[in-house]
Amino acid sequence: MGNYDQHIQRGHPILFGLLLFFALIEGCITAWLVASYNNNDSYPSPSIRDRLKFLVFVSWWTVFFSAVYIASFFMAAMSVIASTASHAVFLILTWIFWLAGIASFTSAIGGTLHCGAQHALVYCSQLSAAEAFGWMSFIVVTVMLVFILLLGGVALRGGQRLSDGLVA
Repeated sequence: MGNYDQHIQRGHPILFGLLLFFALIEGCITAWLVASYNNNDSYPSPSIRDRLKFLVFVSWWTVFFSAVYIASFFMAAMSVIASTASHAVFLILTWIFWLAGIASFTSAIGGTLHCGAQHALVYCSQLSAAEAFGWMSFIVVTVMLVFILLLGGVALRGGQRLSDGLVA
């Protein structure tokens, strides 16, 4: 993977930092929504309640592991956590979580919210922001997953093991 090392050294922290940023915002918005709805016991529906709680989990899962992967990348490029296989497992699982969470949330709120025309839905703007940042996180995870699968394919064709670090 020698030709790709410089790109990986630049791109890895940028993409994981972007994912961390979007997931952190999503985590804050969804945690606030859950707390606000819990205080008033005013969820618009049980479906929105359940999806919001799952998005809280997915967001903080992503924040925690993104921070771990950023730290492992800078601390020890050859560690097990920094391996291509580890990245692939994390990204596949996280991709499934984000797809399930944000797609079901979007369905639960009825698709795109138009808060100017919406008067009955409490916290409409916050729900819309949660939807937007959820989809942005999903897109970043998708891009990262495509890159790691391509890098894994290149590594396997080159005779490397997937347990090797991303940067030699």
